[in-house]
Amino acid sequence: MSKRIYVGNLPWSVTKDKLDELFSSFGEIEESLVVVNKYTGRSRGFGFVTFKNDADADKALAEMNEKEVEGRNLSVREAKPMREESEEKPKEEEAEEKPKEEEKGSEEKPKEEQPKEETKEEA
Repeated sequence: MSKRIYVGNLPWSVTKDKLDELFSSFGEIEESLVVVNKYTGRSRGFGFVTFKNDADADKALAEMNEKEVEGRNLSVREAKPMREESEEKPKEEEAEEKPKEEEKGSEEKPKEEQPKEETKEEA
């Protein structure tokens, strides 16, 4: 089974090829990615490496965390699926958030009315 790791604090100059070069010595890489800003194309300073073998990923985690690359200490840890965060949120909390949004909307209405009243006073 494959295992994905998060690689943070990457130097801005690190590309996908450089990331592969840094981690390929630990085992066969299934996929790698340096996350970039979609507007500028510039690296956001983190990426992901997916190893085909869990043991290889574990070895990379142990040896590459805090390793210095171009003057920066990498932060390497097991990646967590994005959907895990939304699944952890209890339904009760989601239900509580909806009234808060409605309250915010009702709070904004008086703010909108106040400038209108000021305009009447000025005229």
